[in-house]
Amino acid sequence: MKINRLMIAAPASGSGKTLLTCGLLRLLTRKNIRPASFKCGPDFIDPMFHSKVLGTRSRNLDTFFTGESVTRYLLEKNAADCDAAVMEGVMGYYDGLSMESSRAGASDLASVTDTPVFLLIPAKGASRSLLPMIKGFLDFQKKPCIRGIILNRVNGMLYPRLKEMIEKELHIPVVGYLPVVKDCVLESRHLGLILPEEIQSLQKKLDSLADILEKTLDLRQILEIAENAPELDAAADAEVWNRQKQEALALVPEETLRRPDGGKLRIGLARDEAFCFFYEDNLQLLRDLGAELEEFSPLHDRHLPDGLDALLLHGGYPELHAEELEGNSSMRRDVREAAVDRKLPVMAECGGFLYLHESLKDMEGKVRKMAGVFPESSYYTGHLNRFGYMTLKGGTLFGHPVGEIRSHEFHYYESENPGDTFRAEKPSGTRSWRCIRSSDSVSAGFPHLYYYANPEIPVRLLQAAGVFAGRRET
Repeated sequence: MKINRLMIAAPASGSGKTLLTCGLLRLLTRKNIRPASFKCGPDFIDPMFHSKVLGTRSRNLDTFFTGESVTRYLLEKNAADCDAAVMEGVMGYYDGLSMESSRAGASDLASVTDTPVFLLIPAKGASRSLLPMIKGFLDFQKKPCIRGIILNRVNGMLYPRLKEMIEKELHIPVVGYLPVVKDCVLESRHLGLILPEEIQSLQKKLDSLADILEKTLDLRQILEIAENAPELDAAADAEVWNRQKQEALALVPEETLRRPDGGKLRIGLARDEAFCFFYEDNLQLLRDLGAELEEFSPLHDRHLPDGLDALLLHGGYPELHAEELEGNSSMRRDVREAAVDRKLPVMAECGGFLYLHESLKDMEGKVRKMAGVFPESSYYTGHLNRFGYMTLKGGTLFGHPVGEIRSHEFHYYESENPGDTFRAEKPSGTRSWRCIRSSDSVSAGFPHLYYYANPEIPVRLLQAAGVFAGRRET
C-alpha cells in the first residue's frame, strides 16, 4: 500500500509539535489535500486538536500497545482514503519506555512505519550551536528516519542564513520555520493541554497559523519527501490483526454478540466535557464487531438512554465538573440502579472510575456526591500517582480470564479502593501494584485500555452485554 506520510517530531516536549501539526493540517486542507492525522502514544488531547482542524476523528498509533504489524495495519486502515498521513510525535524524538529504551516513542513509530520525519528544532537565541544538536539526532540511531529540519521561534531575516549553514554543514534539507506566534499559544493544565473547546476563536487562530505557514514552509518539498515514503505490506499486516481478532471471537458463543432478536447490542457511551478521553479506534472496533453506540451526557442529560445492554464511562475531567455531576442526581441514580440493582455491564476507566465512587473530593477539598456504585471515595493527591505504560496480568474481565493487557495510567486522583483484580507491572524495572475492580458485570479502574492491544477486551464486553440482553428478554 502506498501512503504518503510524514511525522512532526522534536527534541523535547513543549517544543511546538502540536501547534505546527495543527497548522500544517489546516494548510493541507486549504490546499484540497486530504490528510489523515495520528498521534504517537497514549494521548487523548492532541488528537482532539487535530480533529478540530480536520472535522474528522484523529487516531493514535502506539507500538507498545500493538507491536509492529498491528500498528502498521491501523495506519493503513485509517489512512486508506486520504492523500497524506500526518503523525505527531510524542515527547522528545528518542524518548521511549525508559531511560534505557526508545521503544514506543516517536523514533520507534517512525522506524516501524518507515515514515519520513521532520524535526522541529527550537532555534531562538542560537546559531552555530544548532549544528551539533541536529547532528546528534541524525547520528544517534542507525535508522533515524529524519529527512528534514524545521526551525522554531526564529524570524524571517535570520532564517535564510540558518538554513544555508545547516544544509551546507549537515547535508539535510531545512524546509521552513515557525516564527513566534503569540496569538496562538496552546496552554496546559494538569493532564496536558486545555481542551479545544476552551480556546476562544480556535478556528480563527488556526487559519491565522495556516496563513503564516503558507509563507514560511516549503510545502512542495515537504510533500515530495512524504511521497517518497516506502510502500507498506498491507495484506500481511491485516492478516496478523485478523488472526488475533478471530482467536478472540472464537472464545465466546456467537449468539452472545447480538441481542436475542438478532439486533445490535446497544452500548451507552458517556461523552461530554467531563468524559472526553477516547481512543477512536476502540469505538470503531466496537461498531465493527456489531455494536451500536448510544451517546449520552452525565452532565446534561437527566436520565440514561432506554434499552442499553452495557455502559462505557471513559476518562476526562470529572473533577472540573464535580459540582454539576453532583447536581445531576437523577443521572447518578440511574447509573447506580443500572449497575447495582440490574447488573447492567459497566466498563469504566480513570475519570469514569472516579464517577462510580460514592464521592469525589475535588482540588479545593470539597466533597461531591457521585454515582455511588462503589461505597468508597476518591481524592486529589496533588501529584501524579502512577504514570506511564504497564502490562496488566492475571486478571479477569466480566468473569473471564483475558491474558495480558498492555495499558497506560495518568492521573492525579486516587481511590480508597483502586481494585486488585490485575497485577500491573512496569515494562522496565520491578515496580508493580494491584488494580481494577472486576466482577461479572463491572470492570473499573484507573488504567486506560486500548482494545487493539488485546481484542478479548471488546469481545468480553460485548459478551457481557449479550448475556444481559438475553436475561432481560426472559
